Amino acid sequence: MRSAERTPTPKYTLRKLLREAARRLQAARVSYGHGTTNPRDEAAWLVMHALHLAFDDLGTHLDSPLNARELEAARALVHERIRSRRPAAYLTREAWLGERRFYVDERAIVPRSYIAELLREALAPWVIPATPPRRILDLCTGSGCLAVLAALEFPRARIDAVDISRPALEVAKRNVADYRLQRRVRLLESDLFAALAGQRYELILSNPPYVTAPVMAKLPAEYHKEPRVALAGGRDGLDFVRRIVAEAPDYLAPHGLLMVEVGHARRAVERAFPTLPFVWPETSGGDDCVLVIAREELVRGRARAPSRPASRGAASPRAQAKRSPVRASGAAAARRRRSARGSAG
Repeated sequence: MRSAERTPTPKYTLRKLLREAARRLQAARVSYGHGTTNPRDEAAWLVMHALHLAFDDLGTHLDSPLNARELEAARALVHERIRSRRPAAYLTREAWLGERRFYVDERAIVPRSYIAELLREALAPWVIPATPPRRILDLCTGSGCLAVLAALEFPRARIDAVDISRPALEVAKRNVADYRLQRRVRLLESDLFAALAGQRYELILSNPPYVTAPVMAKLPAEYHKEPRVALAGGRDGLDFVRRIVAEAPDYLAPHGLLMVEVGHARRAVERAFPTLPFVWPETSGGDDCVLVIAREELVRGRARAPSRPASRGAASPRAQAKRSPVRASGAAAARRRRSARGSAG
């Protein structure tokens, strides 16, 4: 086998290389979830990057012959993925959310968010096109991907992007610059709301750490290559969610909205906040990943007795959702794009 690899024939095509790479990844039992969900897509991402080809060109090059240098480069990248267990995004220095590319390295978590799917639909039906938000906060911004997507979706908005990690903010700074958004996206080092006294926002987005302690202990090696501070959410995964929900009313403008990604923790969140009528949009991950709630409901929730059942009536965002039910954010298509492009949701 080694001899054959050193003397490839002109008929060794991209198609054959992709099959070989996928078999190697599967045999090595690498873990996915940082942009792809299976060895075939992971192989395509790595090989196309090594060959300096756009993924959209895959179909036109499948039967193209490869030379020895191309084979060596692709195989080396696949080998490094297996050897190091580093997510492909760290090896290629790029991640995709839909059609948007972001730089990433080990200083920040690999971009992936169900909120990104909702942003592609301008957060309909909660955000009305006639009155888009002008002030937006992205808590736990990491690589800055949600701040960038929000700025692109709402071109008149100014965004504060906050993270406790200075190294992560350096990655975010690069992404903000890549999209030429320095005038509208402000990066701030802060422990959640700590550095935001007196600020008010029409929209607060957050994809905070929410992995539970038991799950953290069992994560595959790939996830341990990411900053622990960006993943660990405490015993039940809700340490940061509790703080965000409790403090958000003081930083939301009247009729402002809070949107928080919580993984698949809907039941745990609803047990923790039994008086709050959260809305749960459908995403490619299901209807248990992202919560939405209006400031007024958060304020009322503070005054409700813990024993009172949560109101299921016409809460502001819920009533709006009933009038114009949110679609699945192109969920199936979004999932396919993320797998193909090497992004995550």
